[in-house]
Amino acid sequence: MTAPRRATLSRPPRFALTGRDGPRVTLTADTGAVAHLFVLEEDVMRVLLLADGTVTSPPSWTIAPGQDDLPEPGRDRLDTRGFAAPAFALDEDDAAGLLVLTTARLRLTVALTGLRCTWHQHDGTGWQLIAEDRPTQAYNFGWWDEATYHYLKRQPGERHYGLGERSGPLDRSGRRLRLTNLDCMGYDAEADDPLYKAIPWVLTVNAAGQAHGLFYDTLADPVFDFGHEHSNYHPHYRYMRAASGDLDYYIVAGPDAAEVVRRFTWLTGRPALMPRWAVGYSGSTMTYTDAPNAQERMGEFLEGLARHDIPCTSFHLSSGYTSIGDKRYVFHWNTDKFPDARGFVASYAAAGVELVPNIKPALLLSHPRYAELAAKGWFVSDAEGQPVECLFWDELGSYIDFTNPAAAEWWRGQVTAQLLDYGIRATWNDNNEYEIWDRRAVFAGFGQPRLAAAERPVQTLLMMRASRQAQIAFRPDERPYLVTRSGMAGMQRYAQTWSGDNFTAWKTLRFNQKMGLGLALSGVSNTGHDIGGFAGPAPEPELLLRWVQAGIMMPRFSIHSWNTDGTVNEPWMYPAATPAIVGMMQLRHALVPLLHDLLWRHHARFEPVTRPLWLDFPGDPAAWRDGDAYLLGPDLLVAPALDAGVTEVAVYLPAGPRWIDLRDDRTWQGGQTVSLAAPCTGLPPLLAREGSAHLLDLSPPGFAPATARSAVLILPPAGTGGFAWSGFDERGADWPDPAQPPLWSLTVTCNPATIAITARWTGTTPPPTDRLDLILPAAEHRAVTVNGRPAAFTPAEVLGVTRRLASCPV
Repeated sequence: MTAPRRATLSRPPRFALTGRDGPRVTLTADTGAVAHLFVLEEDVMRVLLLADGTVTSPPSWTIAPGQDDLPEPGRDRLDTRGFAAPAFALDEDDAAGLLVLTTARLRLTVALTGLRCTWHQHDGTGWQLIAEDRPTQAYNFGWWDEATYHYLKRQPGERHYGLGERSGPLDRSGRRLRLTNLDCMGYDAEADDPLYKAIPWVLTVNAAGQAHGLFYDTLADPVFDFGHEHSNYHPHYRYMRAASGDLDYYIVAGPDAAEVVRRFTWLTGRPALMPRWAVGYSGSTMTYTDAPNAQERMGEFLEGLARHDIPCTSFHLSSGYTSIGDKRYVFHWNTDKFPDARGFVASYAAAGVELVPNIKPALLLSHPRYAELAAKGWFVSDAEGQPVECLFWDELGSYIDFTNPAAAEWWRGQVTAQLLDYGIRATWNDNNEYEIWDRRAVFAGFGQPRLAAAERPVQTLLMMRASRQAQIAFRPDERPYLVTRSGMAGMQRYAQTWSGDNFTAWKTLRFNQKMGLGLALSGVSNTGHDIGGFAGPAPEPELLLRWVQAGIMMPRFSIHSWNTDGTVNEPWMYPAATPAIVGMMQLRHALVPLLHDLLWRHHARFEPVTRPLWLDFPGDPAAWRDGDAYLLGPDLLVAPALDAGVTEVAVYLPAGPRWIDLRDDRTWQGGQTVSLAAPCTGLPPLLAREGSAHLLDLSPPGFAPATARSAVLILPPAGTGGFAWSGFDERGADWPDPAQPPLWSLTVTCNPATIAITARWTGTTPPPTDRLDLILPAAEHRAVTVNGRPAAFTPAEVLGVTRRLASCPV
């Protein structure tokens, strides 16, 4: 457990080529340092610098190319499985002291003195510089401290995105940010740092609009500086500093920023696809389960849904159900609050509302089973095997060590016995930041004990993994649903997430939107926010209305709160605002298949769900302005009103397509800023590209609707043109053949007089219905054929607008 000896020479080491093994090129320095260079894909290379010649970083739990899980004990640092490992050119220039590795898309030039790396990518016309190490002291070769550093020369006009969940603007330039996991309840979404999730991934876009990505595979509390610091002795630079371990980083070539984001998502693992019910409205509040009559209060929530005709598919059950006195004890049911726990679960299931119970990875010292787990060595411990005690909620406690297979097995057993066996189908993995600051803390490391400080966030990931494994084992024919508060790179493989315990304020509403975009650019798209604000005062009616209006467009939609004034954020908390809120929640019900389709694309094709305008319109300079509008998938533009008292919003529409306001079917030409009405009711300003289609649910939006109706809103191009579209429509168990997902497929061909639509169902499962509803704008009067037959359209209200609808056999 002692730190390895490092070289003490202060001069730049001289490297020489000493080996080549498949995709790996090895360089060895005169100081004993070793650098492994990996050519993994045409557009992905990797540098692993071992300052003392041996691997000191723990196995990786982040790199999982296209995979949905990793086996224990994690990925060996020299493992290249899962990558294409293409052929590449390797050239030495002894006179210049250079080594060059080249693929069709990426070129790495290494100055052998000091290992200075320069990166170029091919943009189709020639090689373009994208990144280069700082020419002065780019790395720590052992003479500074025990930390790991990487300094790069900052290029003029560079913009920096990513790092997962961060406060403030999307562009991180000029900031210094610490990546660790903290329980930061009531955070300032504009300024506070760090937050709950940390992903050491940087998407850099240069002044010419070309993009590349840089991922550091470290969990040792890295710090990133994007020009906050400067020194007279060095050119302008940016850097990453990790507290320990080796420098291990991946370069992903562009030049397309959207492709870079997709490739990084692939690199860190296939996003989990949650069941469709997980996309519906999820109720929650701490107040219900903290009440002495919690089961009765939970029943009142179902009554409220029925009374107001609100569609709801799940409820996040806060930890009060586990209490003994005023403290919380994971995997314990309080039978005073819930005298009939199984009956309570059954009552929610009968109402079509799935429970998502809160579970925490620490046991308080007073937990009835603390002594048992401590005796078995299942907590994070010190070198002598004694549990490390940490502040946790109401008193001191100790964290479960998920790198101990026996502890993880116990956890899976408790999830099964205390939750799944009751009829519950989900888990809410909460308070899992693992705030262990004791430097003596050690992880079991699957039989290879390691200092906890080197990889604290891995426990968060392994907690999700263990919970997911329990759900899969209990119901192997169902897709599991997990939600997590904390996380790291690769978390998308296991869970949905949200922006944590936010503070009730108007600026939180704005900057939570940007936090979600930052996560989506970092591989994590299944996200949302606590609608109305979690901590602080109750939201004023207008703020609650705007938060709901913005929230119905996010993959996760939950109203959750712990208001300091004792109030509860509920859809009906303000009678005057309730009709508008109910109307918006019914619109959310209609949008569920659209959002589930986008989440499937995230799962199947690694596409981000929410995205800044510039990701799809990089050539439009105005799209790079940091505004409030964003894209939902490739074809929808959302422009929520995020300020008090406004009645309209100014929205820039990216150049190229024409955009159709889905609230009135008015068409706008792209490339201009337009002023759009923004009432506190109905959809937010929501525009679709002309020549797109969108899957909707037209079933009655009442409480726990029985059967969904599949419908496609088609926005055909004016005049002559056409497009192809497919939409994911799965409602039950997983489909048997991953190569044939359940999709509706359309081709639309137009001329000035006619619209020809071909519609069919693909996949090995039966279609959810034998008829597909097709919707056109009310002003669309061209003759329409569906599968070669004339289609009769009649007026119908869709998304609050009268349009034309035809129900067609398929």
